[in-house]
Amino acid sequence: MIDYKELNEFIGKCGPKTRIYVGCDSGAISKSGKRMAVYTVAIVVHIDSCHGGKLFFENVVEPDYSVSRNKPSPRLMTEVMKVAETYLKLLEECENCLDREIEIHLDINPEKEHKSSAIVKEAIGYVQGVCQVTPKIKPEAFAASTIADRFH
Repeated sequence: MIDYKELNEFIGKCGPKTRIYVGCDSGAISKSGKRMAVYTVAIVVHIDSCHGGKLFFENVVEPDYSVSRNKPSPRLMTEVMKVAETYLKLLEECENCLDREIEIHLDINPEKEHKSSAIVKEAIGYVQGVCQVTPKIKPEAFAASTIADRFH
């Protein structure tokens, strides 16, 4: 579970150029014969945008409603919803982040040969509608495709 109080305190100790990146990645697993997904939400605080950073993350296991591994749209859209929810909670719980630049990163590849390309428009539209920001997608979405990916 992400400790938003600790996160807020950490951001408050950072300089004004500190940037925040929010991403989510998931993986399908089988648990007791049921299809499940492990969702990892990551918040990366990049100190002054040049002095290293700190990672806050959480893992959540939920049912995976994707029809198959070849059609992961429900799982990918759940990633999008979780990252949007985390962004909004960050704004609500962490007053020290309100004057910082915050990016939302989606683990979605726009190239047609990748399965995630099927939901690019829907995912971007969802984030724009809910969060009022335009998210980054691959290859610019490192908080989702690299950082969160390593912890699920």
